[in-house]
Amino acid sequence: MNSDIRFKFSEFFGTICYVGHIPFAPGTFGSLVALIAWYYLKPFLSDPLFLLITGAIFFFGIVVTDILITVWDDEDPKQVVIDEWVGMWISLYLVPHSIKWGLIAFILFRIFDIFKPGPVQAMDDMHDATGVMMDDVVAGVLACLLTQSLLYFKF
Repeated sequence: MNSDIRFKFSEFFGTICYVGHIPFAPGTFGSLVALIAWYYLKPFLSDPLFLLITGAIFFFGIVVTDILITVWDDEDPKQVVIDEWVGMWISLYLVPHSIKWGLIAFILFRIFDIFKPGPVQAMDDMHDATGVMMDDVVAGVLACLLTQSLLYFKF
């Protein structure tokens, strides 16, 4: 595959169909697209399959992000939102299929992703494609744990 086709392919998927090119809050819009996709796709996916797909998108995201980092000469391009998709889907893992719980997971994920507490910041400091993906993975895990705690305690 020639480099121009690799770039166009990577840009399309890495920006989630160019959503990442929205000039303000591309991460929030990328997360919102992932939430909408979850809402419509989840009824057709078992929990293990949902997790398997999320893992596949994670590894695919590392590849396309690495290409975009190289082409754009930017170690953490804001246009790349495939990482938000992965983090958002991790935060939605085992969440009841409802708008209420989807929005709770969305808000928690965005808080962890924006403010980058502790381990989220440590992943963000990696400054490579893996770091771009991993800060959102950790934010998603934290959001998932907090959402599951809220569900457990019936909030």
